[in-house]
Amino acid sequence: MLNVGNMIKGTKFEGAYEISKILKDNGFQCYVVGGIVRDFLLYKTIDDDSEWDLATDAKPEEIFQIFSKKRIKVIPIGIKHGTVAVIYKDKTYEITTFRIDKEYKDGRHPSEVVFTSSIEEDLARRDFTINAMAIDIIDGKFVDPFGGINDLKNKIIRAVGDPDIRFSEDGLRLMRACRFATKIEFTIEEKTLEAMKRNKDKIKNVSAERIRDELIKMLLAKKTSIGIEYMRISGLLEIVLPELNGCYGISQNIYHKYDVYTHSLITCDTVGKLLANTNDKKRIYRLKLAGLLHDIAKPVTKNEIIENGIEYSTFYNHEVVGAGITKKIMKRLRFSNDDIEYVTRLVRHHMFYYTDEWTDSAVRRFMRNVGLDLLDDLFIIREADRIGSGKRQPGSVSIEKLKARIQKIIEEENAISLKDIKVNGHDIMNELGISPGPMVGKILNSLLQMVIEDPSLNEKEKLLTLAREIYSNLTSQNADTRN
Repeated sequence: MLNVGNMIKGTKFEGAYEISKILKDNGFQCYVVGGIVRDFLLYKTIDDDSEWDLATDAKPEEIFQIFSKKRIKVIPIGIKHGTVAVIYKDKTYEITTFRIDKEYKDGRHPSEVVFTSSIEEDLARRDFTINAMAIDIIDGKFVDPFGGINDLKNKIIRAVGDPDIRFSEDGLRLMRACRFATKIEFTIEEKTLEAMKRNKDKIKNVSAERIRDELIKMLLAKKTSIGIEYMRISGLLEIVLPELNGCYGISQNIYHKYDVYTHSLITCDTVGKLLANTNDKKRIYRLKLAGLLHDIAKPVTKNEIIENGIEYSTFYNHEVVGAGITKKIMKRLRFSNDDIEYVTRLVRHHMFYYTDEWTDSAVRRFMRNVGLDLLDDLFIIREADRIGSGKRQPGSVSIEKLKARIQKIIEEENAISLKDIKVNGHDIMNELGISPGPMVGKILNSLLQMVIEDPSLNEKEKLLTLAREIYSNLTSQNADTRN
């Protein structure tokens, strides 16, 4: 028997202990279940963001009655399925009544649940053995009816009971299997994997938002490639990300050791390594997604040419086409507009070749086109792309030179965007006596391009003089067009 009660009590996780004690003092059972148990047994860090799930034989109305007497807030978050949330010392603990799930008619949710007094029956409805264990943290009782702890030791993802039934009940479990394999770097057991292949179409019952959330969790894991590869082997990738699946087996040129698919996976994982010192989850998943999709258009832009008797592959304009494909994918998976804009810009600009011949104005144009907010992350994508080729060493002298020149320009405060030039829209309208409209934007953008070429022009009087000339030229062109 595992005796974990004393290990939990008195720590920052004492809230779960106190909740369990309250329920047990009122004559009910209470167990910690789910990911906390798995991570605890794997000796993984359980931090303040960890999600606590508890299971009890107390009914929801009994939980309300017990905790209201102690003035502890209880929120009904899934009464139909026996789940409430207890807010204890500003932390949320989800508590679900032991239950048996009846038929899953929609391929996602049970049509009916039956409450039970048996923790073993409750664990039988869960997805994988490593998630079907329970610990009574008061007396240390450990319940493991399906051999989850052995599967933890052997690093195996195995469905509880009949895997075909588990996946037919809830299609999201297909993605969860891949995600857990990614998160804890385990192997999916053969029978479970074969059942995933047979039931792959069940993923079509799952909302795009839920699939997106599982994908983000995979992207946040150290080796995203594990889960993506299991998606490919099981047939899920063909349904969820057919564009990436289409990269499999697409050979590249002499500068690449791997096919497009393998290169994309390595690039994605490498981005994670380069971001090892950041805790910004949003930045991690967005950059890793850009790494995964940066060459997504290579299959559709590939062209075989022969030059001087040598045949080789080209992928002209794949970054531009790829940005469009990436946008389509992310919209389909219901990513936020902010995420879509950020990732597509990275894909769009990942192909750049700096040489010492670049003029200062060329560097400023590059900064303007990419955006200052994107430069650091674009360089990370570029470095990961180099490493992912399998034929290039980490570190690029040319990129370091470009970084130095960019830093010099920033320090000199040269204009890169419209907010950097010394006039604004109101100045232009007052000077020219014109109303708000597209003409103002055209003039400002023309002024910015001039300042990028020659920073000495960035003085208000000079810019207003140039604005008059630009306005005169534009109105003359419009008059010629009308005539």
